[in-house]
Amino acid sequence: MQSPQNESGSRDVILDPEQIDAFHRHGFVVVPQMSDAAEVAKLTGIFDRMFAARVGRSERAQYDILGHDEDGVDARLPTLINPIDYERALRQLVFRSNALAVAQQLLGPKAVPSFEHVIIKPARQGGATPWHQDEAYRADPNFEYEQLSVWMALSEVTLDNGCMRCIPGSHRLGVLPHRSFNNDPKVHAIECTGGFDAATAVACPVSAGGATIHHGRTLHYAGPNDSDAPRYAYILAFEVPPKPTASRRDFFWNREKQTANRARKSHWRRRGGVVIEVWRKFRRGVWSRPLQAVFEVRRLLQTLLRR
Repeated sequence: MQSPQNESGSRDVILDPEQIDAFHRHGFVVVPQMSDAAEVAKLTGIFDRMFAARVGRSERAQYDILGHDEDGVDARLPTLINPIDYERALRQLVFRSNALAVAQQLLGPKAVPSFEHVIIKPARQGGATPWHQDEAYRADPNFEYEQLSVWMALSEVTLDNGCMRCIPGSHRLGVLPHRSFNNDPKVHAIECTGGFDAATAVACPVSAGGATIHHGRTLHYAGPNDSDAPRYAYILAFEVPPKPTASRRDFFWNREKQTANRARKSHWRRRGGVVIEVWRKFRRGVWSRPLQAVFEVRRLLQTLLRR
């Protein structure tokens, strides 16, 4: 793996042929370094502040993945969606440059940023992330998605505090059946209900600044945090422009959701949040990419029709 210097002075990660082959064969690959110690420390400080201030909660950007997300209840797995929308310092990162470089090596030059979030597993109470495929969370199942996630650790990640575990080859299985976690539609998380053998999972411990890169259909899980320190992960997702599927699919588990964060977002949109969403996508460059823009317009229209 080489890291030549780019125009901004940072160094983009270049995967070697073995890493590229591992991703396509197994559906995931570990990259030891996606960012440096100084940037990792900077990110940890930023996210500590954002979670403490409950940034984005009123518009559903911050919520508990595993619980009912009630006010005044400690979250078991708090997340913040698209933190870049709330913090200018996140726009220029070595990690962001490296992640895009990796995504384009694995998905092709048309790969673009699509989504990001940060997750904290609190010390001693951070719950396990259930087995799932990222594509199973997509709101519109009638598109073909070629996507990947770059899951970077902001602290050392081990079996004790919830490192990623992936099922080799599961990205070739298609999207398997899922349901709401514990069959409770008031919980945001979903879990895969079968069609895989968890005993074949490969654990992916990494140091701070290292990352696990996984395909959108790769089954993965992260255990609970049994350590005395919180476990941080910053995830950047990338995709090539989605295309309509040849046959219809039904991700009914998403339609049935009755979560508090979904209700908050619906309320926020009715009060003018849709306009803010469109502006944020413009600022992130979505509307400058024609194929991606077509997909986003269709998704926005569907959202408005559901109101």
